[in-house]
This record gives sequence, C-alpha cells and structure tokens, in this order.
Amino acid sequence: MIKSELVQKIADENPHLYQRDVERIVGTIFDEIVEAMAEGKRVELRGFGAFSVKKREARTGRNPRTGETVNVEEKHVPFFKTGKLLRDRLNGK
Repeated sequence: MIKSELVQKIADENPHLYQRDVERIVGTIFDEIVEAMAEGKRVELRGFGAFSVKKREARTGRNPRTGETVNVEEKHVPFFKTGKLLRDRLNGK
C-alpha cells in the first residue's frame, strides 16, 4: 500500500472528512514520525510496532567489484520492530 492508497481508504471510510484534510492528517503523522526519529527519539505505535534509530559505527569495508578496501563512515539507520499484535496477525494467530 502506498500513501495515496492509505489516504483514499481513510477518506472512503470517513465520508464526513474531505480528502484534502485526510491527506494533511496523514502527512502530518508521517512528518512527526520522521521529525522524532531525526531527533533520535523512539516512536511507538501500540499493537503495530516501534520505529527507532540505530547507530552504525565507522568501519573498513570492501568494494565487492574491485576487492579494494574502503572506509565506511559512521551512520544512523532507521529500525522497525513489529508489535505483538502485528506479529501474531501475520503468523495467523
């Protein structure tokens, strides 16, 4: 599902809301999640999962094409851990 499909589904299930308002609400939710993660905070949506940021230390890597060693800089990567409800639903429980 892509963002526009999510907006359409919410708008269809809530006919009292205008689609432009639903787009703004969904956009605001995503923006707040991104902003919190950019600040290094954890975002937890009960039953769905938790978004967090993990730090990967700098290391020496290898270019698979040439075999040459390269320095890989330290970086922060997004991480998602599923909630129990989502995990159980995916596994048919």
